[in-house]
Amino acid sequence: MQPIELAERRRRLVVRHRLNAPRSSVESLAEQLVGLHSSDPATVYLAARARIAGFEVEDLEEALYDHRSLVRVLGMRRTMFVVPPDLAAVIEAACTVTYARPERRRLIRLLEEQGVAADGAAWLRRVERKTLRALGEAGEATANELRRMVPELTQRLAFGEGRSWGGTMGVSTRVLYLLATEARVVRARPRGSWLSSQYRWTATDRWLEGGIPRLPAAVARSDLARRWLRAFGPGTFRDLQWWTGWTARATRAALKAVEVVEVDLDGAVGYLLPDDLSPTDLVEPTAALLPALDPTVMGWKDRDWYLGGHGPALFDRNGNAGPTVWWQGRIVGGWGQRPDGSVATHLLEEVGAEASSLIGAEAARLTEWLGAVRVTPRFRTPLEEEISG
Repeated sequence: MQPIELAERRRRLVVRHRLNAPRSSVESLAEQLVGLHSSDPATVYLAARARIAGFEVEDLEEALYDHRSLVRVLGMRRTMFVVPPDLAAVIEAACTVTYARPERRRLIRLLEEQGVAADGAAWLRRVERKTLRALGEAGEATANELRRMVPELTQRLAFGEGRSWGGTMGVSTRVLYLLATEARVVRARPRGSWLSSQYRWTATDRWLEGGIPRLPAAVARSDLARRWLRAFGPGTFRDLQWWTGWTARATRAALKAVEVVEVDLDGAVGYLLPDDLSPTDLVEPTAALLPALDPTVMGWKDRDWYLGGHGPALFDRNGNAGPTVWWQGRIVGGWGQRPDGSVATHLLEEVGAEASSLIGAEAARLTEWLGAVRVTPRFRTPLEEEISG
């Protein structure tokens, strides 16, 4: 097997994840990275700002809500991504569609066990029809507005009884989630600022002309595997299976379909596309400040080659990444925003004077870009909390 050295993997990361060559548009960036993470609303904006020269919040809002050249969808590992519509179709068929059936069964069981309806399936079908009819009349509506239009959505369901994390959840949350997994509704413009997660909902075929096309699952999985390898390769079987959330069988089939080439990753078996074996040119010294849950940080399961031993400081207990500082294709520290709005970094290893200077300059640029905005990651990590005070 052809060996792929550590330095080559890091150069590929810098170049293919556009840490040294900003893309010209948010659409091409989302295409290149196979989606921008959007579970935390701030992530997608900060990820774009780190990679696109002159990026402003309005650039992404125009693409999402005016041109609709990007759409926010539920994707790999039940995570929200911002993607072009053609990629949304691939993700829907390769990943999201598999969530719908077990989610429907789970919700029906809860409805019946908690006395909401004797026939949970019939109740759910009726409420879905009423919800879609209400969206058709309103065009767009938040969950709160839908609850006023569809009284059944005000019901609450208990979860995690007896557990420290237990509580109640509105039926509206579960119904809208189910409709989203089936590509029948999508999230539209949120109420409030770009940091808000109180999205308006709308029917998919109203938001996107023709809705999201249906693709054969096997074709979609091979397409998604090819896209991931182009952006994230070389990667291991475990990397791809974790990133997609597929079964081992589905992962093997997708790799076979794209006719991957096995390569040696310091003793581990990795994969590349057959036309992607050439080495990457040397890159200029590159520093970047990436946000919590950035698609690069969350792109692989096995992260030692770019994360080193810094995981405990930069990830929470559930595996969510916080804000990270990058130098030459590897993570060297973290960053946070102080109460006065300034962006501060904390380096976890020695990087030298040139790196420290470039990292400091990037922190100053991010401080200026944020201005009066204060960003608190949805999932706090030890180092980010320490920096932010």
